[in-house]
Amino acid sequence: MPAVTNPVIVQSDRSVLLEVNNPLYEEARDTLAIFAELEKSPEYLHTYRITPLSLWNAASSGASVASVLKGLERYSKFPLPDSVRTEIQQLMGRYGLVKLVREGEKLLLTAEDPVILLEIVRHKEVKLLLAFDEQARSNEVPKFPLLQVGINPEARGQLKQLLIKLSYPVEDLAGYSEGAPLPIAWRTENKKGEAFSLRAYQQEAVASFHQQGSVRGGSGVLVLPCGAGKTVIGMGVMMELQCETLILTTNNSAVKQWLRELADKTTLDTTQMGEYTGEKKEICPVTVATYQILTHRSRTDGDFDHFHIFNEKNWGLIIYDEVHLLPAPIFRAAADLQAKRRLGLTATLVREDGKEDDVFTLIGPKKVDVPWKVLESQGWIATAECLEWRIPMSKDRRMDYALAEDREKFRMAAENPRKLQIISDLMKRHKEDLVLVIGQYIRQLEMFARELAAPLITGKTPQRERERLYEEFRSGRLHCLVVSKVANFAIDLPDANVAIQVSGTFGSRQEEAQRLGRILRPKQGEGKAYFYSLVSKDTKEQEFAMHRQLFLTEQGYAYKIVIEEDVER
Repeated sequence: MPAVTNPVIVQSDRSVLLEVNNPLYEEARDTLAIFAELEKSPEYLHTYRITPLSLWNAASSGASVASVLKGLERYSKFPLPDSVRTEIQQLMGRYGLVKLVREGEKLLLTAEDPVILLEIVRHKEVKLLLAFDEQARSNEVPKFPLLQVGINPEARGQLKQLLIKLSYPVEDLAGYSEGAPLPIAWRTENKKGEAFSLRAYQQEAVASFHQQGSVRGGSGVLVLPCGAGKTVIGMGVMMELQCETLILTTNNSAVKQWLRELADKTTLDTTQMGEYTGEKKEICPVTVATYQILTHRSRTDGDFDHFHIFNEKNWGLIIYDEVHLLPAPIFRAAADLQAKRRLGLTATLVREDGKEDDVFTLIGPKKVDVPWKVLESQGWIATAECLEWRIPMSKDRRMDYALAEDREKFRMAAENPRKLQIISDLMKRHKEDLVLVIGQYIRQLEMFARELAAPLITGKTPQRERERLYEEFRSGRLHCLVVSKVANFAIDLPDANVAIQVSGTFGSRQEEAQRLGRILRPKQGEGKAYFYSLVSKDTKEQEFAMHRQLFLTEQGYAYKIVIEEDVER
Protein backbone atom coordinates (compact mmCIF):
# COMPACT_ATOMS: atom_id res chain seq x y z
CA MET A 1 0.00 0.00 0.00
CA PRO A 2 1.45 3.42 -0.90
CA ALA A 3 2.67 5.43 2.10
CA VAL A 4 3.60 9.11 2.37
CA THR A 5 6.93 8.06 3.92
CA ASN A 6 7.94 6.35 0.67
CA PRO A 7 10.51 8.14 -1.56
CA VAL A 8 8.83 7.94 -5.02
CA ILE A 9 6.19 10.07 -6.74
CA VAL A 10 4.90 8.72 -10.07
CA GLN A 11 3.28 11.35 -12.28
CA SER A 12 0.80 10.87 -15.11
CA ASP A 13 3.34 11.96 -17.78
CA ARG A 14 5.44 8.89 -16.81
CA SER A 15 8.03 11.01 -15.01
CA VAL A 16 9.11 9.67 -11.62
CA LEU A 17 10.51 11.74 -8.75
CA LEU A 18 12.80 10.13 -6.17
CA GLU A 19 13.70 11.73 -2.82
CA VAL A 20 17.37 11.27 -2.02
CA ASN A 21 17.17 11.91 1.73
CA ASN A 22 14.94 8.93 2.42
CA PRO A 23 15.90 5.64 4.11
CA LEU A 24 14.49 3.71 1.13
CA TYR A 25 16.36 5.78 -1.47
CA GLU A 26 18.94 3.17 -2.47
CA GLU A 27 16.38 0.34 -2.73
CA ALA A 28 14.07 2.52 -4.83
CA ARG A 29 16.94 3.77 -7.03
CA ASP A 30 18.05 0.22 -7.82
CA THR A 31 14.46 -0.75 -8.66
CA LEU A 32 13.87 2.27 -10.93
CA ALA A 33 17.15 1.65 -12.77
CA ILE A 34 15.67 -1.55 -14.20
CA PHE A 35 12.89 0.12 -16.20
CA ALA A 36 13.31 3.93 -16.12
CA GLU A 37 15.89 6.41 -17.45
CA LEU A 38 17.57 8.85 -15.09
CA GLU A 39 17.05 12.38 -16.43
CA LYS A 40 18.26 14.64 -13.62
CA SER A 41 19.95 13.99 -10.30
CA PRO A 42 20.61 17.19 -8.37
CA GLU A 43 21.19 17.03 -4.63
CA TYR A 44 17.76 16.24 -3.19
CA LEU A 45 15.30 15.13 -5.86
CA HIS A 46 16.11 12.88 -8.82
CA THR A 47 13.92 12.70 -11.91
CA TYR A 48 13.41 9.52 -13.94
CA ARG A 49 11.29 8.93 -17.02
CA ILE A 50 9.58 5.72 -18.06
CA THR A 51 9.99 5.52 -21.85
CA PRO A 52 9.12 2.88 -24.44
CA LEU A 53 12.83 2.10 -24.87
CA SER A 54 13.46 1.83 -21.11
CA LEU A 55 10.53 -0.59 -20.76
CA TRP A 56 11.65 -2.65 -23.75
CA ASN A 57 15.16 -2.81 -22.27
CA ALA A 58 13.62 -4.08 -19.04
CA ALA A 59 11.49 -6.64 -20.84
CA SER A 60 14.48 -7.89 -22.85
CA SER A 61 16.33 -8.48 -19.57
CA GLY A 62 13.49 -10.60 -18.19
CA ALA A 63 11.47 -8.03 -16.21
CA SER A 64 7.70 -8.51 -16.33
CA VAL A 65 4.82 -6.04 -16.21
CA ALA A 66 3.94 -7.38 -12.77
CA SER A 67 7.47 -6.83 -11.41
CA VAL A 68 7.62 -3.26 -12.76
CA LEU A 69 4.24 -2.35 -11.29
CA LYS A 70 5.11 -4.05 -8.02
CA GLY A 71 8.35 -2.03 -7.82
CA LEU A 72 6.54 1.26 -8.40
CA GLU A 73 3.81 0.41 -5.90
CA ARG A 74 6.35 -0.70 -3.30
CA TYR A 75 8.09 2.70 -3.16
CA SER A 76 5.40 5.17 -4.28
CA LYS A 77 3.95 7.73 -1.86
CA PHE A 78 0.63 7.80 -3.68
CA PRO A 79 -1.44 5.40 -5.81
CA LEU A 80 -0.15 4.93 -9.34
CA PRO A 81 -2.03 6.98 -11.95
CA ASP A 82 -4.24 4.65 -13.98
CA SER A 83 -2.81 6.05 -17.22
CA VAL A 84 0.74 5.07 -16.19
CA ARG A 85 -0.34 1.57 -15.23
CA THR A 86 -2.06 1.16 -18.59
CA GLU A 87 0.89 2.56 -20.57
CA ILE A 88 3.34 0.21 -18.85
CA GLN A 89 1.10 -2.77 -19.60
CA GLN A 90 0.63 -1.70 -23.22
CA LEU A 91 4.26 -0.83 -23.96
CA MET A 92 5.88 -3.80 -22.24
CA GLY A 93 3.24 -6.02 -23.80
CA ARG A 94 4.54 -5.09 -27.26
CA TYR A 95 7.98 -6.53 -26.59
CA GLY A 96 8.12 -10.06 -27.96
CA LEU A 97 4.79 -9.94 -29.80
CA VAL A 98 6.98 -10.82 -32.75
CA LYS A 99 10.04 -13.03 -32.49
CA LEU A 100 12.93 -13.96 -34.71
CA VAL A 101 13.75 -17.67 -34.58
CA ARG A 102 15.89 -20.04 -36.62
CA GLU A 103 14.65 -23.24 -38.18
CA GLY A 104 17.60 -24.99 -39.76
CA GLU A 105 19.04 -22.52 -42.24
CA LYS A 106 15.85 -20.45 -42.31
CA LEU A 107 15.30 -17.22 -40.38
CA LEU A 108 11.64 -16.82 -39.40
CA LEU A 109 9.60 -13.95 -38.04
CA THR A 110 6.83 -15.41 -35.87
CA ALA A 111 3.82 -14.13 -33.94
CA GLU A 112 1.05 -15.75 -31.92
CA ASP A 113 -1.41 -13.20 -33.29
CA PRO A 114 -1.77 -13.60 -37.07
CA VAL A 115 -3.30 -10.14 -37.40
CA ILE A 116 -0.10 -8.54 -36.09
CA LEU A 117 2.06 -10.51 -38.47
CA LEU A 118 -0.25 -9.69 -41.36
CA GLU A 119 -0.03 -5.98 -40.51
CA ILE A 120 3.77 -6.19 -40.45
CA VAL A 121 4.25 -8.09 -43.71
CA ARG A 122 1.90 -5.72 -45.53
CA HIS A 123 4.25 -2.82 -44.71
CA LYS A 124 5.97 -1.77 -47.93
CA GLU A 125 9.49 -1.70 -46.42
CA VAL A 126 9.06 -5.05 -44.64
CA LYS A 127 7.98 -6.70 -47.90
CA LEU A 128 11.43 -6.10 -49.34
CA LEU A 129 13.01 -8.14 -46.55
CA LEU A 130 10.82 -11.24 -46.86
CA ALA A 131 12.16 -14.46 -48.30
CA PHE A 132 9.31 -16.95 -48.21
CA ASP A 133 7.69 -16.59 -51.64
CA GLU A 134 6.95 -14.16 -54.42
CA GLN A 135 3.39 -13.64 -53.17
CA ALA A 136 4.76 -11.67 -50.21
CA ARG A 137 6.51 -9.29 -52.56
CA SER A 138 3.30 -8.53 -54.43
CA ASN A 139 0.33 -6.59 -53.17
CA GLU A 140 -1.72 -9.74 -52.73
CA VAL A 141 -2.83 -10.63 -49.22
CA PRO A 142 -0.84 -13.61 -47.89
CA LYS A 143 -2.76 -16.69 -46.87
CA PHE A 144 -4.54 -16.29 -43.52
CA PRO A 145 -3.93 -17.17 -40.70
CA LEU A 146 -0.28 -16.19 -40.98
CA LEU A 147 1.89 -17.30 -38.01
CA GLN A 148 5.38 -17.11 -39.50
CA VAL A 149 7.20 -15.72 -42.49
CA GLY A 150 10.68 -16.27 -43.83
CA ILE A 151 13.14 -13.40 -43.62
CA ASN A 152 16.23 -12.88 -45.69
CA PRO A 153 18.97 -13.80 -43.13
CA GLU A 154 21.07 -10.84 -44.24
CA ALA A 155 18.18 -8.49 -43.36
CA ARG A 156 18.01 -9.50 -39.68
CA GLY A 157 19.37 -6.19 -38.39
CA GLN A 158 17.52 -4.06 -40.92
CA LEU A 159 14.24 -5.71 -39.93
CA LYS A 160 14.85 -5.09 -36.24
CA GLN A 161 15.59 -1.42 -36.96
CA LEU A 162 12.42 -1.08 -38.98
CA LEU A 163 10.11 -2.85 -36.55
CA ILE A 164 11.17 -0.83 -33.52
CA LYS A 165 10.12 2.28 -35.46
CA LEU A 166 6.75 0.56 -35.94
CA SER A 167 6.64 -0.04 -32.14
CA TYR A 168 7.12 -3.79 -32.51
CA PRO A 169 10.43 -4.44 -30.73
CA VAL A 170 11.52 -7.90 -31.82
CA GLU A 171 12.64 -10.57 -29.39
CA ASP A 172 15.61 -12.04 -31.23
CA LEU A 173 15.89 -15.75 -30.40
CA ALA A 174 17.68 -16.77 -33.59
CA GLY A 175 20.98 -17.34 -31.80
CA TYR A 176 24.52 -16.75 -32.96
CA SER A 177 27.29 -18.48 -34.84
CA GLU A 178 29.83 -19.91 -32.42
CA GLY A 179 32.84 -18.52 -34.26
CA ALA A 180 36.27 -20.10 -34.40
CA PRO A 181 37.33 -21.39 -30.97
CA LEU A 182 40.13 -19.63 -29.07
CA PRO A 183 41.31 -20.91 -25.67
CA ILE A 184 41.86 -17.94 -23.37
CA ALA A 185 42.26 -17.67 -19.59
CA TRP A 186 43.20 -15.12 -16.95
CA ARG A 187 46.77 -15.01 -15.75
CA THR A 188 46.99 -15.91 -12.06
CA GLU A 189 48.98 -12.68 -11.69
CA ASN A 190 49.79 -9.86 -14.08
CA LYS A 191 53.24 -9.15 -15.47
CA LYS A 192 54.09 -7.03 -12.41
CA GLY A 193 53.44 -10.05 -10.20
CA GLU A 194 50.17 -8.59 -8.87
CA ALA A 195 47.14 -10.81 -8.29
CA PHE A 196 44.17 -10.00 -10.50
CA SER A 197 40.47 -10.83 -10.37
CA LEU A 198 37.26 -9.18 -11.52
CA ARG A 199 35.44 -6.99 -9.01
CA ALA A 200 31.93 -8.05 -8.00
CA TYR A 201 30.17 -5.50 -10.25
CA GLN A 202 32.39 -6.50 -13.17
CA GLN A 203 31.47 -10.18 -12.67
CA GLU A 204 27.79 -9.20 -12.57
CA ALA A 205 28.17 -7.25 -15.82
CA VAL A 206 29.74 -10.25 -17.57
CA ALA A 207 27.00 -12.57 -16.28
CA SER A 208 24.25 -10.15 -17.37
CA PHE A 209 25.61 -10.14 -20.90
CA HIS A 210 26.30 -13.86 -21.18
CA GLN A 211 23.18 -15.19 -19.37
CA GLN A 212 24.78 -18.64 -19.17
CA GLY A 213 24.88 -18.92 -22.94
CA SER A 214 21.09 -18.74 -23.38
CA VAL A 215 19.53 -17.33 -26.55
CA ARG A 216 18.60 -14.24 -24.52
CA GLY A 217 22.27 -13.56 -23.86
CA GLY A 218 25.03 -12.78 -26.31
CA SER A 219 24.18 -9.25 -27.41
CA GLY A 220 23.78 -6.07 -25.44
CA VAL A 221 25.29 -2.90 -24.01
CA LEU A 222 27.00 -2.45 -20.64
CA VAL A 223 26.97 1.13 -19.30
CA LEU A 224 29.56 1.86 -16.60
CA PRO A 225 31.45 5.01 -15.59
CA CYS A 226 34.84 5.94 -17.02
CA GLY A 227 37.50 4.26 -14.90
CA ALA A 228 35.23 1.35 -13.92
CA GLY A 229 37.22 -1.18 -15.96
CA LYS A 230 35.13 -1.71 -19.07
CA THR A 231 38.16 -3.20 -20.84
CA VAL A 232 38.52 -6.02 -18.31
CA ILE A 233 34.76 -6.62 -18.48
CA GLY A 234 35.14 -7.08 -22.24
CA MET A 235 37.93 -9.55 -21.56
CA GLY A 236 35.67 -11.31 -19.04
CA VAL A 237 33.11 -11.85 -21.80
CA MET A 238 35.87 -13.26 -24.00
CA MET A 239 36.68 -15.74 -21.21
CA GLU A 240 33.07 -16.93 -21.18
CA LEU A 241 32.84 -17.38 -24.96
CA GLN A 242 36.35 -18.72 -25.78
CA CYS A 243 36.22 -17.60 -29.40
CA GLU A 244 38.01 -15.39 -31.89
CA THR A 245 37.14 -11.74 -31.27
CA LEU A 246 37.14 -8.46 -33.20
CA ILE A 247 37.45 -5.36 -30.98
CA LEU A 248 36.55 -1.95 -32.44
CA THR A 249 37.60 1.21 -30.65
CA THR A 250 38.06 4.94 -31.12
CA ASN A 251 41.74 5.64 -31.84
CA ASN A 252 45.25 4.20 -32.02
CA SER A 253 45.96 4.91 -28.34
CA ALA A 254 42.88 2.92 -27.37
CA VAL A 255 44.06 0.06 -29.61
CA LYS A 256 47.43 0.02 -27.80
CA GLN A 257 45.65 0.09 -24.44
CA TRP A 258 43.51 -2.94 -25.31
CA LEU A 259 46.57 -4.85 -26.50
CA ARG A 260 48.51 -3.95 -23.33
CA GLU A 261 45.67 -5.10 -21.11
CA LEU A 262 45.20 -8.35 -23.03
CA ALA A 263 48.93 -9.11 -22.79
CA ASP A 264 49.03 -8.18 -19.11
CA LYS A 265 45.98 -10.08 -17.86
CA THR A 266 45.33 -12.99 -20.23
CA THR A 267 47.19 -16.03 -21.50
CA LEU A 268 47.08 -14.83 -25.12
CA ASP A 269 50.52 -14.59 -26.71
CA THR A 270 51.72 -11.97 -29.16
CA THR A 271 51.01 -14.16 -32.20
CA GLN A 272 47.31 -14.34 -31.24
CA MET A 273 46.77 -10.56 -30.99
CA GLY A 274 46.81 -8.14 -33.90
CA GLU A 275 46.47 -4.40 -34.55
CA TYR A 276 44.48 -3.16 -37.55
CA THR A 277 45.08 0.59 -37.85
CA GLY A 278 46.61 3.11 -40.21
CA GLU A 279 50.02 1.93 -38.97
CA LYS A 280 49.59 -1.85 -39.10
CA LYS A 281 47.26 -4.26 -40.87
CA GLU A 282 47.37 -7.47 -38.82
CA ILE A 283 44.47 -9.92 -38.64
CA CYS A 284 44.84 -12.40 -35.79
CA PRO A 285 42.50 -14.50 -33.59
CA VAL A 286 42.00 -11.34 -31.49
CA THR A 287 42.16 -8.21 -33.66
CA VAL A 288 41.81 -4.65 -32.36
CA ALA A 289 40.85 -2.03 -34.97
CA THR A 290 39.78 1.60 -35.02
CA TYR A 291 36.45 2.89 -36.27
CA GLN A 292 38.40 5.38 -38.39
CA ILE A 293 40.24 2.74 -40.42
CA LEU A 294 37.03 0.82 -41.05
CA THR A 295 35.22 3.90 -42.32
CA HIS A 296 38.12 4.99 -44.55
CA ARG A 297 37.59 5.03 -48.29
CA SER A 298 39.86 6.14 -51.09
CA ARG A 299 37.08 8.00 -52.92
CA THR A 300 34.12 9.77 -51.40
CA ASP A 301 31.79 7.80 -53.67
CA GLY A 302 33.70 4.52 -53.33
CA ASP A 303 33.38 1.49 -51.08
CA PHE A 304 34.94 1.37 -47.63
CA ASP A 305 38.44 0.02 -48.15
CA HIS A 306 38.70 -2.08 -45.00
CA PHE A 307 35.19 -3.41 -44.38
CA HIS A 308 36.47 -6.83 -45.42
CA ILE A 309 37.87 -7.21 -41.90
CA PHE A 310 34.34 -8.08 -40.71
CA ASN A 311 34.37 -11.17 -42.91
CA GLU A 312 38.09 -11.93 -42.84
CA LYS A 313 37.78 -14.43 -40.00
CA ASN A 314 35.04 -16.42 -38.33
CA TRP A 315 34.55 -14.05 -35.42
CA GLY A 316 32.49 -15.34 -32.50
CA LEU A 317 32.31 -11.95 -30.75
CA ILE A 318 32.54 -8.31 -31.81
CA ILE A 319 33.20 -5.74 -29.06
CA TYR A 320 32.20 -2.13 -29.77
CA ASP A 321 34.17 0.10 -27.39
CA GLU A 322 32.63 3.54 -26.73
CA VAL A 323 29.52 2.21 -28.49
CA HIS A 324 27.71 5.54 -28.23
CA LEU A 325 30.17 6.90 -30.83
CA LEU A 326 29.42 4.34 -33.54
CA PRO A 327 29.71 6.04 -36.94
CA ALA A 328 26.83 5.52 -39.38
CA PRO A 329 28.77 3.08 -41.63
CA ILE A 330 29.56 0.88 -38.60
CA PHE A 331 25.86 0.90 -37.72
CA ARG A 332 25.28 -0.45 -41.21
CA ALA A 333 27.91 -3.15 -40.65
CA ALA A 334 26.28 -4.00 -37.31
CA ALA A 335 23.00 -4.52 -39.15
CA ASP A 336 24.74 -7.07 -41.37
CA LEU A 337 26.41 -8.91 -38.48
CA GLN A 338 23.40 -10.03 -36.47
CA ALA A 339 24.58 -13.65 -36.41
CA LYS A 340 27.64 -12.56 -34.40
CA ARG A 341 27.60 -11.96 -30.67
CA ARG A 342 27.88 -8.21 -30.05
CA LEU A 343 29.01 -6.40 -26.91
CA GLY A 344 28.76 -2.61 -26.57
CA LEU A 345 30.76 -0.81 -23.86
CA THR A 346 30.18 2.82 -22.91
CA ALA A 347 30.07 5.32 -20.07
CA THR A 348 26.93 6.94 -21.48
CA LEU A 349 24.38 5.96 -24.09
CA VAL A 350 23.66 9.64 -24.75
CA ARG A 351 23.84 10.33 -28.50
CA GLU A 352 23.35 13.87 -29.73
CA ASP A 353 21.82 12.43 -32.93
CA GLY A 354 19.14 10.50 -31.02
CA LYS A 355 20.23 7.10 -32.37
CA GLU A 356 19.80 5.21 -29.08
CA ASP A 357 17.12 3.05 -30.77
CA ASP A 358 19.70 1.89 -33.30
CA VAL A 359 22.09 0.88 -30.54
CA PHE A 360 19.26 -1.14 -28.97
CA THR A 361 18.34 -2.96 -32.18
CA LEU A 362 21.74 -3.44 -33.81
CA ILE A 363 24.09 -4.00 -30.88
CA GLY A 364 21.58 -5.16 -28.28
CA PRO A 365 19.54 -4.02 -25.31
CA LYS A 366 21.08 -2.34 -22.30
CA LYS A 367 22.03 -5.10 -19.87
CA VAL A 368 23.73 -3.07 -17.13
CA ASP A 369 23.70 0.61 -16.16
CA VAL A 370 25.77 1.38 -13.06
CA PRO A 371 25.36 4.96 -11.70
CA TRP A 372 28.64 6.88 -11.42
CA LYS A 373 28.01 7.93 -7.82
CA VAL A 374 27.41 4.33 -6.73
CA LEU A 375 30.93 3.29 -7.76
CA GLU A 376 32.33 6.50 -6.28
CA SER A 377 30.72 5.70 -2.92
CA GLN A 378 32.28 2.22 -3.05
CA GLY A 379 35.72 3.66 -3.76
CA TRP A 380 36.06 2.19 -7.27
CA ILE A 381 36.30 5.60 -8.95
CA ALA A 382 37.67 8.87 -7.61
CA THR A 383 35.56 11.54 -5.90
CA ALA A 384 35.44 14.51 -8.25
CA GLU A 385 34.90 18.21 -7.61
CA CYS A 386 33.51 20.05 -10.64
CA LEU A 387 33.92 23.81 -10.97
CA GLU A 388 32.88 26.18 -13.77
CA TRP A 389 34.94 29.34 -13.97
CA ARG A 390 33.16 32.20 -15.75
CA ILE A 391 35.65 34.68 -17.16
CA PRO A 392 34.76 38.08 -18.67
CA MET A 393 36.23 39.14 -22.00
CA SER A 394 38.17 42.38 -22.45
CA LYS A 395 36.29 45.49 -23.55
CA ASP A 396 37.72 45.29 -27.09
CA ARG A 397 36.91 41.59 -27.42
CA ARG A 398 33.36 42.20 -26.16
CA MET A 399 32.91 44.76 -28.93
CA ASP A 400 34.26 42.33 -31.56
CA TYR A 401 31.98 39.63 -30.15
CA ALA A 402 28.92 41.88 -30.34
CA LEU A 403 29.64 42.64 -34.02
CA ALA A 404 30.47 39.05 -35.02
CA GLU A 405 28.21 36.70 -36.96
CA ASP A 406 26.44 34.11 -34.80
CA ARG A 407 28.53 31.21 -36.16
CA GLU A 408 31.73 33.03 -35.11
CA LYS A 409 30.68 33.94 -31.60
CA PHE A 410 31.21 30.56 -29.95
CA ARG A 411 34.82 30.29 -31.10
CA MET A 412 35.58 33.91 -30.13
CA ALA A 413 34.30 33.21 -26.63
CA ALA A 414 36.11 29.86 -26.40
CA GLU A 415 39.45 31.47 -27.34
CA ASN A 416 39.20 34.23 -24.71
CA PRO A 417 42.88 35.11 -23.93
CA ARG A 418 41.99 35.85 -20.30
CA LYS A 419 41.65 32.12 -19.70
CA LEU A 420 45.46 31.91 -19.59
CA GLN A 421 45.70 33.75 -16.28
CA ILE A 422 43.19 31.37 -14.67
CA ILE A 423 45.11 28.37 -16.00
CA SER A 424 48.37 29.80 -14.60
CA ASP A 425 46.75 30.28 -11.19
CA LEU A 426 45.35 26.74 -11.23
CA MET A 427 48.74 25.30 -12.19
CA LYS A 428 50.29 26.98 -9.12
CA ARG A 429 47.51 25.57 -6.96
CA HIS A 430 48.06 22.07 -8.36
CA LYS A 431 51.83 22.11 -8.85
CA GLU A 432 52.18 18.68 -7.21
CA ASP A 433 49.35 17.14 -9.25
CA LEU A 434 49.13 15.59 -12.71
CA VAL A 435 47.21 18.04 -14.90
CA LEU A 436 45.52 17.69 -18.31
CA VAL A 437 44.66 20.92 -20.15
CA ILE A 438 42.03 19.89 -22.71
CA GLY A 439 40.62 21.95 -25.56
CA GLN A 440 39.10 22.09 -29.00
CA TYR A 441 41.03 24.75 -30.94
CA ILE A 442 44.63 24.02 -31.92
CA ARG A 443 45.76 27.67 -32.12
CA GLN A 444 44.56 28.23 -28.57
CA LEU A 445 46.21 25.03 -27.31
CA GLU A 446 49.52 25.94 -28.98
CA MET A 447 49.54 29.24 -27.11
CA PHE A 448 48.77 27.56 -23.77
CA ALA A 449 51.47 24.92 -24.35
CA ARG A 450 54.07 27.65 -24.99
CA GLU A 451 53.09 29.64 -21.93
CA LEU A 452 53.01 26.58 -19.66
CA ALA A 453 56.14 25.02 -21.20
CA ALA A 454 54.15 21.81 -21.57
CA PRO A 455 54.00 19.31 -24.46
CA LEU A 456 51.01 19.46 -26.83
CA ILE A 457 49.30 16.36 -28.24
CA THR A 458 46.96 16.78 -31.22
CA GLY A 459 45.68 14.56 -34.01
CA LYS A 460 48.88 15.31 -35.95
CA THR A 461 51.20 14.09 -33.19
CA PRO A 462 52.81 10.81 -34.34
CA GLN A 463 51.59 7.78 -32.40
CA ARG A 464 55.08 6.94 -31.12
CA GLU A 465 55.50 10.48 -29.77
CA ARG A 466 52.06 10.31 -28.11
CA GLU A 467 52.96 7.06 -26.39
CA ARG A 468 56.29 8.51 -25.20
CA LEU A 469 54.57 11.56 -23.67
CA TYR A 470 51.81 9.47 -22.10
CA GLU A 471 54.46 7.23 -20.52
CA GLU A 472 56.38 10.25 -19.15
CA PHE A 473 53.11 11.55 -17.70
CA ARG A 474 52.27 8.15 -16.19
CA SER A 475 55.72 7.93 -14.60
CA GLY A 476 55.45 11.43 -13.09
CA ARG A 477 58.34 12.90 -15.10
CA LEU A 478 55.77 15.19 -16.75
CA HIS A 479 53.22 17.00 -14.59
CA CYS A 480 51.21 18.70 -17.35
CA LEU A 481 49.99 17.72 -20.81
CA VAL A 482 48.06 19.99 -23.17
CA VAL A 483 45.78 17.80 -25.29
CA SER A 484 43.23 18.29 -28.04
CA LYS A 485 40.01 16.26 -28.45
CA VAL A 486 42.15 13.18 -29.24
CA ALA A 487 42.31 12.74 -25.46
CA ASN A 488 38.54 12.56 -25.05
CA PHE A 489 38.55 8.76 -25.26
CA ALA A 490 40.41 5.74 -24.01
CA ILE A 491 43.79 7.11 -23.01
CA ASP A 492 45.36 5.24 -20.12
CA LEU A 493 46.51 7.95 -17.69
CA PRO A 494 45.33 6.50 -14.38
CA ASP A 495 47.14 9.02 -12.12
CA ALA A 496 45.81 12.19 -13.79
CA ASN A 497 43.80 13.97 -11.12
CA VAL A 498 43.20 17.47 -12.54
CA ALA A 499 41.53 18.37 -15.84
CA ILE A 500 41.23 21.97 -17.05
CA GLN A 501 38.79 22.25 -19.96
CA VAL A 502 39.47 25.42 -21.95
CA SER A 503 37.14 24.80 -24.91
CA GLY A 504 34.87 22.09 -26.24
CA THR A 505 32.52 20.88 -28.96
CA PHE A 506 29.50 23.16 -28.50
CA GLY A 507 26.96 21.46 -26.21
CA SER A 508 28.27 17.88 -26.29
CA ARG A 509 27.22 15.98 -23.15
CA GLN A 510 29.26 12.98 -24.30
CA GLU A 511 32.43 15.03 -24.43
CA GLU A 512 31.88 16.53 -20.98
CA ALA A 513 31.41 13.08 -19.46
CA GLN A 514 34.43 11.61 -21.25
CA ARG A 515 36.69 14.47 -20.21
CA LEU A 516 35.74 14.10 -16.57
CA GLY A 517 36.31 10.39 -17.04
CA ARG A 518 40.01 11.00 -17.82
CA ILE A 519 40.59 11.74 -14.11
CA LEU A 520 38.25 9.27 -12.40
CA ARG A 521 40.61 6.33 -11.89
CA PRO A 522 41.03 5.59 -8.15
CA LYS A 523 43.79 7.71 -6.55
CA GLN A 524 46.24 7.32 -3.73
CA GLY A 525 45.98 9.56 -0.66
CA GLU A 526 42.85 11.74 -0.52
CA GLY A 527 41.67 10.16 -3.77
CA LYS A 528 40.13 13.38 -5.07
CA ALA A 529 39.93 14.64 -8.66
CA TYR A 530 39.33 18.21 -9.86
CA PHE A 531 37.52 19.15 -13.07
CA TYR A 532 37.65 22.82 -14.08
CA SER A 533 35.66 24.17 -17.03
CA LEU A 534 36.66 27.67 -18.18
CA VAL A 535 33.96 29.58 -20.07
CA SER A 536 33.56 33.17 -21.18
CA LYS A 537 30.93 34.96 -19.12
CA ASP A 538 27.62 36.04 -20.75
CA THR A 539 28.38 34.41 -24.11
CA LYS A 540 27.27 31.52 -26.33
CA GLU A 541 29.96 29.43 -24.66
CA GLN A 542 28.26 29.85 -21.28
CA GLU A 543 24.92 28.79 -22.80
CA PHE A 544 26.45 25.67 -24.33
CA ALA A 545 28.27 24.87 -21.07
CA MET A 546 24.92 24.49 -19.30
CA HIS A 547 23.87 21.85 -21.84
CA ARG A 548 27.26 20.09 -21.76
CA GLN A 549 26.92 19.58 -18.02
CA LEU A 550 23.48 17.97 -18.15
CA PHE A 551 24.62 14.34 -18.18
CA LEU A 552 27.03 14.79 -15.28
CA THR A 553 24.52 16.72 -13.18
CA GLU A 554 22.05 13.91 -13.89
CA GLN A 555 24.67 11.54 -12.45
CA GLY A 556 24.84 13.61 -9.27
CA TYR A 557 27.85 15.86 -9.93
CA ALA A 558 27.29 19.44 -8.76
CA TYR A 559 29.13 22.24 -10.57
CA LYS A 560 30.30 25.08 -8.36
CA ILE A 561 30.32 28.43 -10.17
CA VAL A 562 33.14 30.96 -9.78
CA ILE A 563 32.67 34.34 -11.50
CA GLU A 564 35.90 36.19 -12.21
CA GLU A 565 35.71 39.92 -11.56
CA ASP A 566 35.87 42.16 -14.64
CA VAL A 567 38.57 44.72 -13.78
CA GLU A 568 37.61 46.95 -16.72
CA ARG A 569 34.15 47.70 -15.42
